[in-house]
Amino acid sequence: MTSLPFQNNTNFGVGPLSGTQNILNIEPVIPIALNKDWTVITRTILPLTWQPGFTPGAGTDFGLGDLQLSAFLSPSAGGLIWGAGVTTQMPTDMNDLGNKNWELGPTAVILKREKSSPWVYGTLINNVWSLTSNQRGGSYNNFLLQPFINYNLPGGTYINTMPIITANFKADSGQQWTVPLGLGVGKIFHFGKLPVNAQLAGYYNVVKPDDGPNWQLRVQVQLMFPK
Repeated sequence: MTSLPFQNNTNFGVGPLSGTQNILNIEPVIPIALNKDWTVITRTILPLTWQPGFTPGAGTDFGLGDLQLSAFLSPSAGGLIWGAGVTTQMPTDMNDLGNKNWELGPTAVILKREKSSPWVYGTLINNVWSLTSNQRGGSYNNFLLQPFINYNLPGGTYINTMPIITANFKADSGQQWTVPLGLGVGKIFHFGKLPVNAQLAGYYNVVKPDDGPNWQLRVQVQLMFPK
């Protein structure tokens, strides 16, 4: 199905002044059928960022961040759902809310679900490298792993965990990894004839860089358009 998630992440304890950062990600996911056996699934992430000041007296910045686009080639049928492809970042940021670099790297996703089981589980993984090194942000090598576990309850309610584990391999030792732990709860319902998936989750960063957030509140509303 085509879906349109609006994912709002509020990060607490960001920067040397322990400020609050808010990022609203608009993430359309669009499948494009190539034939009866294969589908290309595109996922775009368009972030709107509210950034706290990092020095005393500095104001809050707001604007568009860097756009990310991923494309997965996936078989159209099967109990084990998987896709593999590429992801890229485009320097679309405003007010210095990005790094002005283009990036590129591989990405993959795998998901397992069974009709007789309430469990759905899988993971998303990618690694990207900057294509330029003379822009703001310099050269980087960034890794992302997002495992997800979903337990479905009656009536469209579910409990899940979807931590976003990241690493900047070019950062100093002890400053590379962000590892959150947490849980969420959600419910699928209908707004008229439109299916909607809403969820609320909280994550605490058990490992983080010095200026990284302590914890995150995630609120997501996903509009779904089945074919």
